[in-house]
Amino acid sequence: MRPEVSESCESVTADGEAELVALALGLGAGARGGAGGLGALSAGELALVRMARARGLTARAQVAAAQAAIDAGEDPLGEAFCRLRSPVQRRPSGATYTPLPIVRAMVDWAAEQGAPTRVVDPGAGSGRFVVEAGRRFPRARLIAVELDPLAALLTRAHLQAAGLGGRAEVRVEDYRDTRLPAGGRTLYIGNPPYVRHHGVAQRWKDWLTRTAAERGHPASQLAGLHVHFFLATAQQAAPGDVGVFITAAEWLDVNYGALVRRLLLDGLGGSAVHVIEPTAAAFPDAATTAAITCFEVGAQPTSIRLRRVAQAGELGDLGGGRVVARERLHAAPRWTPLTRATRKAPAGWVELGELCRVHRGQVTGANDFWIADGERDAGLPAALLTPTVTRARELYAAGRALRDAAALKRIIELPEELDELSPAVRRVVEKLLARGRAAGVHEGYVAKQRRSWWSVKLREPAPILATYMARRAPGFVRNLCAARHINIAHGIYPREKMTGAELDALAAHLVENATLEGGRTYAGGLTKFEPREMERLLVPGPGLLG
Repeated sequence: MRPEVSESCESVTADGEAELVALALGLGAGARGGAGGLGALSAGELALVRMARARGLTARAQVAAAQAAIDAGEDPLGEAFCRLRSPVQRRPSGATYTPLPIVRAMVDWAAEQGAPTRVVDPGAGSGRFVVEAGRRFPRARLIAVELDPLAALLTRAHLQAAGLGGRAEVRVEDYRDTRLPAGGRTLYIGNPPYVRHHGVAQRWKDWLTRTAAERGHPASQLAGLHVHFFLATAQQAAPGDVGVFITAAEWLDVNYGALVRRLLLDGLGGSAVHVIEPTAAAFPDAATTAAITCFEVGAQPTSIRLRRVAQAGELGDLGGGRVVARERLHAAPRWTPLTRATRKAPAGWVELGELCRVHRGQVTGANDFWIADGERDAGLPAALLTPTVTRARELYAAGRALRDAAALKRIIELPEELDELSPAVRRVVEKLLARGRAAGVHEGYVAKQRRSWWSVKLREPAPILATYMARRAPGFVRNLCAARHINIAHGIYPREKMTGAELDALAAHLVENATLEGGRTYAGGLTKFEPREMERLLVPGPGLLG
């Protein structure tokens, strides 16, 4: 981007922020309120106020319309914020705004638990949760915690315009740093920011593992920020407090989410988890899964209700769900499969793993180098160029059987001991490896784990190949041309010898009965089957194949 263009974009953004700040001030964001009120503005908020005033901006024309929208239960400030900052700009801070129907369903559930003395919103954004809860609980003290100064100003304005400023406090700080005095029965409600571990500072990763260990739980530093907020709530809350959070649903299944699952069984007192189907797009401007988690702090649940809904509009009163016993939850490595009714296997059927082992394909560590490109690798003999499935689309395109390897790419497969090669071939290989060293291929993590960094060692051909990560059911293909596969596919290997007819029948069954059920679902409906998960698929037993 040219400097003048960058400066122009920054100017436009600053003007937009200044206009939004002016609107927030017009709605009362600068008021302290009564009895302590909203609290003094933070340094970051004051800087924004000075910026708006330096531009001489006022928003008298917009204030009346915004006030009318807030009176009608809408959030014009949050909508303006989302227009000003695109989803890409908001992603580093995890600012994903919750649609109001979901907010209201969560507040409805909280109301069924009884009126709280205090409401805490740990990632307030523009104040949707704290305002809705303030309206529902007219005597509750309201505390909004928000790190972004602009969003905090919007929350102040929202609270003031809704007539709630006199019993509200806005804290511009990291929720993990928040220290609340005793304040009676507290409701924790909101949408903790969704930031992957790559965006979490190391000091906070260390905080996570240290704090979890103090509670007797292990924690992975690969955890996203929403896991941190669950733990911070467990640290902050007192027995009898209640909470309801909407977060990404990945913690139900992934290893780093084990901490949340343990907390719900020990400390947070989980009562229900409602998973919104990934295809429903609960957040209109973010491709992420969603789960609403309800909990009562200090309770020792004998069971938790788990439910799936196809659309956010089906949430209702958050009262439904399958009752799953604590023992089963404690033993389960993943919770998403427990949201579905268990399917009884027909007589004579078994899990695929009883018949076959499922192995992910080999990791090359540097596909750009180890996948032959013809011109660069001229001179290598065919014996060192192995036909290999390198893209999932090749399996989908093959249909039910991969019969010809001619169209597949070749993986350069070198022996561990180069002395095995003839002098002429050795010279060609040495030139290739020199290029690899120049490109740093030998310094890669995978290369360093090998006895000889240049020896990829592909797995033996699998009779059945399977895709494992897509927004559709896995594809299963008979590998009739004995192609190899890298880690974009799984190979299915019989534990005992099977005839061609039996393998054909097994592959056909998998194709005809494959669904997304049993995989773990990520953002936007992307579903992944790890090898052990694929081995749990139900198939006809040996006597029923062939």
